[in-house]
Amino acid sequence: MDDQNKNLILATALSALVILFWVVFFPPAETQKPNPPSATATSTAQTGTQQTAKTPAISSAPSKAPSLSTSPEESRQQAISKTPRVKIDTPRLSGSISLRGGRIDDLSLKDYRVSLKKNARHVTLLSPVGGPKPYYALYGWAPVGDLGFDAVPGADTPWTLEKGTMLTANTPITLTWNNKHGLTFRREISVDKNFMFTVKQSVTNTSGKSMQVAPYGIIARHGEPKTRGYYILHEGMVASFDGSLKEVKYKKIKKLDPLKSEGGVGEVDHVTKNGWIGFTDKYWMTTLIPANGEKFTAVTKFQPEKVIYQTDVRMPIMTVAPGATDSVTTSLFAGAKEWETIRNYQDKKGIEQFVDSIDWGIYFFLTKPIFRILHFMSGLFGNMGVAIISLTFLIKALLFPLAYKSYVSMARMKELQPEIKKLKERVGDDKQALQQETMKLYKEKKVNPAAGCLPILLQVPIFFSLYKVIFVTIELRQAPFFGWIHDLSKPDPTSILNLFGLLPFDAPGPGSPLAILSIGVLPILMGISMWLQQKLNPAPADKTQAQIFAWMPWVFMFMLGRFASGLVLYWVANNTLTFTQQYLIMRSQGVKPDVFGNILGTFSRKKKPKE
Repeated sequence: MDDQNKNLILATALSALVILFWVVFFPPAETQKPNPPSATATSTAQTGTQQTAKTPAISSAPSKAPSLSTSPEESRQQAISKTPRVKIDTPRLSGSISLRGGRIDDLSLKDYRVSLKKNARHVTLLSPVGGPKPYYALYGWAPVGDLGFDAVPGADTPWTLEKGTMLTANTPITLTWNNKHGLTFRREISVDKNFMFTVKQSVTNTSGKSMQVAPYGIIARHGEPKTRGYYILHEGMVASFDGSLKEVKYKKIKKLDPLKSEGGVGEVDHVTKNGWIGFTDKYWMTTLIPANGEKFTAVTKFQPEKVIYQTDVRMPIMTVAPGATDSVTTSLFAGAKEWETIRNYQDKKGIEQFVDSIDWGIYFFLTKPIFRILHFMSGLFGNMGVAIISLTFLIKALLFPLAYKSYVSMARMKELQPEIKKLKERVGDDKQALQQETMKLYKEKKVNPAAGCLPILLQVPIFFSLYKVIFVTIELRQAPFFGWIHDLSKPDPTSILNLFGLLPFDAPGPGSPLAILSIGVLPILMGISMWLQQKLNPAPADKTQAQIFAWMPWVFMFMLGRFASGLVLYWVANNTLTFTQQYLIMRSQGVKPDVFGNILGTFSRKKKPKE
């Protein structure tokens, strides 16, 4: 086997390993059965001193699980209609705040729809208790010392709208509640034009004596969240504590140590300077963010009997003097993990590591710059598919010096084939002698047989990182290219099995055993481009090698056929550029690839010798 074919086999093996890795660790997500929503969540306030705050009951209105015969949207709307509300209407958000508990529990994203179908509903981020999958943010005060639970606002407190009529990007609202024992609580809520809420909680003491209370914020998810189920994708708790990023998946939250003081399992982190905590999905996130420089206690918690996941921010105990007003301000991010949006929050609001809430993976040193290039190119050309092709050109340009050396070496090795053939005839079956003489010949002619491996090795982490970027970043979600490609994060929607839509039936879905055969136009172009790249060189003389090379493009075509079309587009562009580079460099070295002849040779049949 000559070294040129060894390099090609190495390329195949490395690429196959990458594909196998993703098939193993990115299996199709399992469909999870919805659990009945729980009716309560609990929390405690931070102690912070030798005095302890009582555990407030963060309970919601008792409700039955939604009937199986009731559609999710109807049951959600029914749950929303059960409590008085203040409407939320901003350029990018719609929903409402429940005056019962002052919960932010109804939120939809105006810029995102669940599918590309016409009139598809907007993505729902937060939902109230009583409907499917309750998910909400809740604020309150924990009583300290002799103060009772009835003296502080909780999850069921009936707040009154004191100021404002609707929460918009320009008009905040203020809620108020008087405990009739000398304490008046207010909650001022504002929101910017994107996804950041600001919540200012204040308490005025007219009781005639000092009072102690402890403010807190909670994000609660009832039931098992619907996850993608991929091993590498992080979904669950995400946080940054004093410059250290922390991630805990849902299944690991359930295995945390028991919280003896308040029930359930979880863990407690004490933050001294800056931090945030919340839940992240693939594209969406809800996060509690105390003000910079504020000490707080972060709690990650799971209540198995109620199936509630919870993240808490508990602020230090506040002592409010008679006649005084004290307050604490925190932020709540609830929206899409758009890179530019959260980067601006990180830079302008000083939210450390906020952009790392995007799951960049272990190759973050590659995924981050790759994404930034794609983001820039997409803004420049107005098309993410064109951005992927531009990225391919850029990567090829950066690797060109290595590619040049590689293809020059391959061209020189091709020139040496007659001399290597003579060596084989001279040394006979002495493999050791043949190897020694071959290496001596390479040295004399200044040819490096391993030169072709390095560009291939560098392509592996680039391929991995690009797949990660396409898979996790919301900028690729439902991003169109041209023609039939309306979502670069999904497989090519066309199928050879129905002649790309010409036959009057749909192609097999992802659950069908025939799905692997349901490849579209882009995977076919990838197979053809890979096949043409092979034709720069004649087929190997060895029949086994020739068979491997003959089948390899078509095997890859089916293996990658159900990958994201953005990745397949990159592969098509990469193969096309590689073919062009190799052809021109070989021509510059005096080697004239007979592409057309090699193609004809593939289809020609050798006559069997007569016996």
